[in-house]
Amino acid sequence: MGKTILKSDRSYAFADYFELNYPIEEIIGELGYQYALTRLTLPTGRIDTDTERLKATFYKQLPHVALTSETARREVLVAPVLLGLLEYLTFKIDIEYPIYVNERLKGTIDYFVRSAAAFVVVEAKKADMEKGFTQLAVELIALDQYVETATDHLYGAVTVGDLWRFGVLRRQTRLIEKDIESFRVPADLDALFQVLIGILQPAHSKDATFTV
Repeated sequence: MGKTILKSDRSYAFADYFELNYPIEEIIGELGYQYALTRLTLPTGRIDTDTERLKATFYKQLPHVALTSETARREVLVAPVLLGLLEYLTFKIDIEYPIYVNERLKGTIDYFVRSAAAFVVVEAKKADMEKGFTQLAVELIALDQYVETATDHLYGAVTVGDLWRFGVLRRQTRLIEKDIESFRVPADLDALFQVLIGILQPAHSKDATFTV
């Protein structure tokens, strides 16, 4: 009999999965899902104006801010990106949104964004993108069982503020894919915004509003 990672006599919050030192495929395998690292073809949307103003703000402010804490990265890098999206889209964003599916799938989502689609963002603790993606994968699994939507894809991202990496859960095949590529802030801000808009407002759902 193979080893069991998740113990039957204890519960697991999303943050607990970050602390596990097992490979991601073994962790989510016990939840009934598969994992692959690949080059994703992410959806993209059009931005009517460039992001030069926000970029300029980043370039002006970042040299004067010590980004040595998670709170600093959240307030200086992550929040401005998500709030900046409101220039292009109308959506609802919940910070530290609580979700309970069962004793293995529960906790708070750092950023839960809802427009024509649902999108989750995990701020990687200890600036560890690899373990942060494991937590993201588990949150996508919880979202798969929590929300009612016809879409076959659920997207999320893990970030340390100046770096973003995307993942997708393909619901029919129960496969979670992690993108090989990543986006830098502020250098790749235009491309990052295009992807975020493409995810939150798919071309076929421009007038739709996502609800839990």
